[in-house]
Amino acid sequence: MSVDVIRKAYQATEEGFLSLVTKQWPMKPQIAAVGSCCLVGVICGGTLYVANLGDSRAVLGRAVKATGEVLAIQLSAEHNVCIESVRQELQSLHPDDSQIVVLKHNVWRVKGLIQVSRSIGDVYLKKAEFNREPLYSKFRLREPLKRPILSADPSISVHQLQPHDQFVIFASDGLWEHLSNQEAVDIVQNHPRSGSARRLVKTALKEAANKREMRYSDLKKIDRGVRRHFHDDITVIVVFLDSNLVSRASSVKGPDLSVKGGGVNFRPNILAPCATPTEAGST
Repeated sequence: MSVDVIRKAYQATEEGFLSLVTKQWPMKPQIAAVGSCCLVGVICGGTLYVANLGDSRAVLGRAVKATGEVLAIQLSAEHNVCIESVRQELQSLHPDDSQIVVLKHNVWRVKGLIQVSRSIGDVYLKKAEFNREPLYSKFRLREPLKRPILSADPSISVHQLQPHDQFVIFASDGLWEHLSNQEAVDIVQNHPRSGSARRLVKTALKEAANKREMRYSDLKKIDRGVRRHFHDDITVIVVFLDSNLVSRASSVKGPDLSVKGGGVNFRPNILAPCATPTEAGST
């Protein structure tokens, strides 16, 4: 396991989806505008690798021995153009395009279309041959696509796990729009492990309902397609760390780790923890 291995896995995933788009383009051309964020966590030999494309986020809950509190530590870097440094990165890569990032309806978007600067798929902003008819006009650029606008190169960080590291929350941006890192960590820490992911999703949905001045029960009744106007999609996995195994794994190579998690999906996001969760819930 290494940073290079993870980067190659992302590349293979991107190439696999591009192959699918190429095959289906004659029958289903709109697939060229389909994409996904991709957040990956791998634990090997006491080391946690976190890789990300897009605006999903991984947050570690770390216990502070002196106080007993559990602090939130963000492990991933995000690629959303609402972040000034991400806008600057795009502008430096496309100095000849003054419209590479546009403020539209008070939201920053790449070419006025999409908020993330990196993703799996979205090949209409990567390959000129897919930015033309019969793709819907709303996705087609006015000027020819000379080079890729979006990237599939992940940001990867490496962390040595400590015995006081408690859990990692992997979640799409729909959760983080309504909960801070510390609020999410507090919810997981202060409740039973079972159903942690579902509890986080429910809390975020209640926040979304409150912001719209409506009841949570009424929000739940709205059709999922229409609900996109009320809140973003939410996907959550919580992986609990066994401190004894983490200590052992630091000196012995191997993927041993006790994990437990849950996932709730409103639409596909790629969130890949180090192992299959032993507990999952869906809504």
